[in-house]
Amino acid sequence: MPFTLPDRIKALPPYLFVDIDRKKQAAIDAGKDVITFGIGDPDLPTYAFIVDRMQEATRKAEYHRYPHDQGATAFRKAAAGFLERRYGVALDPDREILAVIGSKEGLGHLPLAVLNPGDGALIPSPSYPVYNATTLFVGGVPIPVPLLEVNGWLPDFGAIDSDAVRSAKLLYLNYPNNPTGAVATREFFEEAVAFARSHDLIIASDAAYSEMYYGDYRPPSVLEVAGGKDVAVEFHSLSKTFNMTGWRIGFAAGNADVVGALAKIKSNLDSCQFTAIQDAATVALEGYDRPEIEQQRAVYAERAETLVPGLRELGFQVEMPKATFFVWCGVPDGYTSMDLVAKVLDEAGVVCVPGAGFGPTGEGYVRFALTVSVERTREALERMRKLQW
Repeated sequence: MPFTLPDRIKALPPYLFVDIDRKKQAAIDAGKDVITFGIGDPDLPTYAFIVDRMQEATRKAEYHRYPHDQGATAFRKAAAGFLERRYGVALDPDREILAVIGSKEGLGHLPLAVLNPGDGALIPSPSYPVYNATTLFVGGVPIPVPLLEVNGWLPDFGAIDSDAVRSAKLLYLNYPNNPTGAVATREFFEEAVAFARSHDLIIASDAAYSEMYYGDYRPPSVLEVAGGKDVAVEFHSLSKTFNMTGWRIGFAAGNADVVGALAKIKSNLDSCQFTAIQDAATVALEGYDRPEIEQQRAVYAERAETLVPGLRELGFQVEMPKATFFVWCGVPDGYTSMDLVAKVLDEAGVVCVPGAGFGPTGEGYVRFALTVSVERTREALERMRKLQW
C-alpha cells in the first residue's frame, strides 16, 4: 500500500540546513575546495577541562542507567548557579530548571506543552526555522512577526494585528539573534514582558548565544526583568559557548508551570540526556567565566574583523555584530538571497546561507557563520573578489 504523507509533514518547507548541506556536498563530490560559512557549528574543539570530566564520568557505573527525567540534580543546581551569577536571577532548580537534550529539542517540544490545535504562536521573521516547524507539528498557527533592519531587528509589538494577538498563546524571542546577530536591551525585555502580561502570552526566549558577545557588551536575560519568570521560559544551550554542539545538552528555566508541563511531555518522549554528559556540562557551567572562554570570544571577534570589511568592499551592506558568531548582510543590488548563495558556491566554492530560508523578511540578506579561520576567511574573500558582480 502506498504511503501518504500526513498534512503536517506536507506543510513543512525543506529544512534549511539540510538543503545547504546537500548542495555543499555535491560541490565537494565534484572536486571543489569548499569554504563553508553555513551552519553555525563551532570549528574549535570542546574545552579540555570538560572532556577530562567526561572521560571520568563515563567510567561511573551508576551513570550507565536511565538518567533522572528532569536532569541530574547537580546539573540543575549548576544551571541555577550560572543564572544567579550571570544575571542575578534566583531560580528553584527543582521546579524552575529542566535539562533538555540541546535547546533545539526543548524548543521543539515546547509547543506540545503549551498549545492546543488552532492556537497561534507569534514567530519572528526572520528566525530559526524550528519555531515555525514545531508550531505546525502540533496543529498550531504560525503568526509571522516581521523583524526589520530599521527597527534594529526587534519586533514592533504595537504593529502586530490585534486579532492575531488574541489568538496567540506563545511568543518566540531570540536575542542575541540568529540569523541577524541583533541584540536586545533590558528595556526591550521589559516591554516584551509587559506585552506578554497584557495578552496572556508565554514567552519562549531562545538564549543560545547569550555568552557569545564582544567588547564590553553583555546580553541581558528576560528572566532578570521584574515579572520575567512569571511569563517566560528561557532556553540555554552549552553548544556554542563551550563548543559542545554534538553533546546535545542545555536547559530550560523560568515559569514553573510551563517548565513542569514541558517536563511531562519529555518524560513521555525521551529519557533525558546521558548522565555523564550532564556531569561534564555541570563543570562547564561552573567554569563559564574561565579565561579560555574569553579567549574564544577574541577568536571570533578577529574573524568578524576580517570578514566584515571584506564583505563591505564587495558591495554587501553589513554591520559588525555585537554578539553571536553570525554576520548578517544585505546582498549587492541585483541579487536575491538564493541567487547570491548559488553564485558564490558555484563560482567561488564559498558557502553562506540565504536569508529567505529564515522567513520572508530575510529576503535580500545572507548569513555568514564565523566558523572559519582567519586564513581561510581571507582566501574566501579573495575568491569572491575575482567574481563578476
